[in-house]
Amino acid sequence: MGQTYDILIADDHPLFRSALRQALVSAADAELNLTEVGSIAELQTCLEQRADWDLVLLDLNMPGAYGFSGLVLLRGQYPQLPVVVVSAQEEQSVVARARDFGASGFIPKSSSLEGIQQAVQTVLEGGVSWPDTAADSGPLSDQEKHISAQLASLTPQQFRVLTMVCDGLLNKQIAYELSVSEATVKAHVTAIFRKLGVRTRTQAALVLQHMELTQAGH
Repeated sequence: MGQTYDILIADDHPLFRSALRQALVSAADAELNLTEVGSIAELQTCLEQRADWDLVLLDLNMPGAYGFSGLVLLRGQYPQLPVVVVSAQEEQSVVARARDFGASGFIPKSSSLEGIQQAVQTVLEGGVSWPDTAADSGPLSDQEKHISAQLASLTPQQFRVLTMVCDGLLNKQIAYELSVSEATVKAHVTAIFRKLGVRTRTQAALVLQHMELTQAGH
């Protein structure tokens, strides 16, 4: 007893967040402090304010996430932070790639309350939790490894700019959204292109698309 855990729930569905919150609180024999965010940008803001969370529960499908890129970014920026992926996409390949990209576990959204509680408990105690289906669907391709390393080298702000570029925003609009100058955005874009080894916005968008959950897109 007496243990306190700080957990970040990153999911853009308020209903699912509250179900998750309820599942965790009802089973906890420890004190849980749960913080909810609904986008990758909010998640990054939380992590910039403090990085010593005990666990992040990360939905793969939410604004700014682009499939596995949110997970790759978290593992790159905060390697000490355990991340459990929570997803409605339960294909073996999605589970296996989440594991290969460094998650500590995977909770299918179809899980029972007990399943969710058990998975979270296991990871909080330092273990990993994978559904039985995670057996083996082949390792990451060299291309995926290469791209994930490139994405992990971006700063949180560069990652934000990249997702906005991929959403088709112009530098001017990105500058407005992030409250920075257009020159700053240009500098970020140049640095991003250099890190990703691309020359155009379209090529940059394609890099992120490689991180989608299924290669054929949704």
